[in-house]
Amino acid sequence: MTVPSPHTDPRGFLRALYDAAVARALPAENTAAFLPPPPRGRTLVLGAGKAGGAMAAAVDALWPKEAPLSGLVVTRYDHVPPAYQSRPGRIDVVEAAHPVPDEAGRRAAQRIAELTRGLTADDLVLCLISGGGSALLAMPAPGLTLEDKQAINKALLTSGAAIDEMNCVRKHLSAIKGGRLAAMCAPAKVVTLLISDVPGDAPEIIASGPTMPDSTTCADALRILQRYGIAIPEAARRGLESGEFETPKPGDARFAGHQVHMIATPQQSLEAAAALARAAGIAAHILSDEVEGESRDVGKVHAALARAVARRGEPFAKPCVILSGGETTVTVKAKGGRGGRATEFLMGCAIALQGEPGVYVLAGDTDGIDGVEDNAGAIVTPDTLARARALGLKAQEFLDRNDAYNFFAPLADLVVPGPTFTNVNDFRAVLVV
Repeated sequence: MTVPSPHTDPRGFLRALYDAAVARALPAENTAAFLPPPPRGRTLVLGAGKAGGAMAAAVDALWPKEAPLSGLVVTRYDHVPPAYQSRPGRIDVVEAAHPVPDEAGRRAAQRIAELTRGLTADDLVLCLISGGGSALLAMPAPGLTLEDKQAINKALLTSGAAIDEMNCVRKHLSAIKGGRLAAMCAPAKVVTLLISDVPGDAPEIIASGPTMPDSTTCADALRILQRYGIAIPEAARRGLESGEFETPKPGDARFAGHQVHMIATPQQSLEAAAALARAAGIAAHILSDEVEGESRDVGKVHAALARAVARRGEPFAKPCVILSGGETTVTVKAKGGRGGRATEFLMGCAIALQGEPGVYVLAGDTDGIDGVEDNAGAIVTPDTLARARALGLKAQEFLDRNDAYNFFAPLADLVVPGPTFTNVNDFRAVLVV
């Protein structure tokens, strides 16, 4: 592919890097090598996540036409690939809400649980799991309602809790996550294909690990809820305190013989973007695929690094691009603002850069959706703040009310690719020329 010049078209160059990162994580490119042979019995496909529709389409296309195949996968609204939607295959794909679960997600989880009944040792269950599956598989623990789960989920999303903390709570308040789905499938063999959206690629954290034994405990979940001041109904407290809501643990015999394959990771996508940059003659440096922390603060740190490169050629010589991934967090302090992790990162970055010449930054979520908006992220340029001032927009005021979307939209700086049908989480690229 022809890559736009970073010197004459820095925006186009950064967008090409983002597109390369996304392409590397597409299920169609990564599934074939990990599919097992058909079993003696039947093959049941179950799954959940933002990449669920694309993963189902890939399995349907690759699985032998003469071999039995059926199942159900739930994905986010508008995240079924158009070709599969217009011509469905052997795997049913349904849609539900993310990041706050809804009734469609509850019905999908119930149907998935029902499909596990009657499985035998001759059967194979292919589980297709990707980020977002935690909200999409909405089966509340006994005594809890969907409304209970929705309220707790909303509180977690605005608390500033890290993804592993959120998913610890979600597992213990669920009847299907935290290894419970795999337990339902016994005695069938379970093969899980994962697309990682979490720092460290821990299988038990991705989508709250529906097929993974869980090393966290009810006590851990209680501590997290207390740490962030999140109120829970009495039924939830009773289930956690008594241990009734405990998850299956490592060593549980029901996981014996199961296989887990990571088919796409954040690091692989960063490496794909770095390779494209180097092919264009630009040095590329990957900081980490595990960056966490408050989004605006992570933006300040990236800005400080970019200034050091721009002004002193340290720690990297320019021109170069600095890449990072992971999952930052946003602690929502004001109601009514619009935006997600990527745009909040960029607000912090832009304010710290103060128009530093030669520095351009793109940040976006690889699923194409930043939070609940229609954009993946946005782009910061050396004249971002100046153009904003000309429109009467004060950057710090927008940041204070968590309203990054409405800051970048009038500047025409939003990145809007639409759903990408995959998800390896945050992508950040800082270009210094």
